[in-house]
Amino acid sequence: MSGRSIFSKGEAKTQAVCDEISAFLGKETFFEGKMTFRGIFRLDGRFEGEIFDSGTLIVGETAMVRGKIAVHTIVINGQVEGELHAIERAEIHATGKFTGSLFTPKLIIQEGGLLNGHCEMSQRVSGEEHLRSHPSQTPSPYSIS
Repeated sequence: MSGRSIFSKGEAKTQAVCDEISAFLGKETFFEGKMTFRGIFRLDGRFEGEIFDSGTLIVGETAMVRGKIAVHTIVINGQVEGELHAIERAEIHATGKFTGSLFTPKLIIQEGGLLNGHCEMSQRVSGEEHLRSHPSQTPSPYSIS
């Protein structure tokens, strides 16, 4: 990834940020299940399930994510569907699309970014605790085809 930005076009992020990525799921990969991680996670592939994180989830332009997500910060450049709890901030960039229920104290939507569904903004979002106390009892209504 040397010299490439992990964010969308036009953003000036340094190579130091690229070096901080703790996990990466490439665009030709598919993962189903529960994932937890710390730090920065870049997702360019397809994911279905639950994600818990105390850091930043970066959803690349080629990514498709469906399920329940509780992260500190999310940057959406691809597609995300489901229930999202962003403890600090949610960003939907120009190529990003979110469909579902979004809970966050701060929301940034760039021109071209799409939000379809319910958004609740409050000072305190407790995503991981909420998702862990309400585990999925039935299969996810979201399916990747």
